[in-house]
Amino acid sequence: MAMSVGGKGGGGGRRGGRRGGGRGGPIADINVTPLVDVMLVLLIIFMVAAPMMTSGVPIDLPQTQAGALNAQTQPITISIKADGQVFIGESQIQTTEIADKLKAIATTGYSERIFVRGDGKAPYGVIADVMSRIQEAGYKNIGLVTQQQTTDH
Repeated sequence: MAMSVGGKGGGGGRRGGRRGGGRGGPIADINVTPLVDVMLVLLIIFMVAAPMMTSGVPIDLPQTQAGALNAQTQPITISIKADGQVFIGESQIQTTEIADKLKAIATTGYSERIFVRGDGKAPYGVIADVMSRIQEAGYKNIGLVTQQQTTDH
């Protein structure tokens, strides 16, 4: 009275019991390759689209030879167009409202980084007025944004 260990009905052998009960049954493995392909395509899409998503007022920045700043947090951006209009983010404001608006949106208080983007054709007096109002409000971490100058050899 011998008993077969690896036959069709047994579930403990190498062939039986694994992958859904033997031959002809459903395979319970997950194919990861299509998932990785989709994730890589999404990664590439976001890497290409992220720099295009920077919002702001379109202005023509002056060019300098200074390098880019290393920034960990998103600063508050104040833009000045060529005709003298002033914007915080994308909303237009009057120069007299700058201090009140900054106090309302500053998350780290007076140590908040503020970038001033002045159009190259904007009146110097307006840019100076905006910067002095920011400084009078108590903010000390103010920077002028420029484009990096391209060198042609």
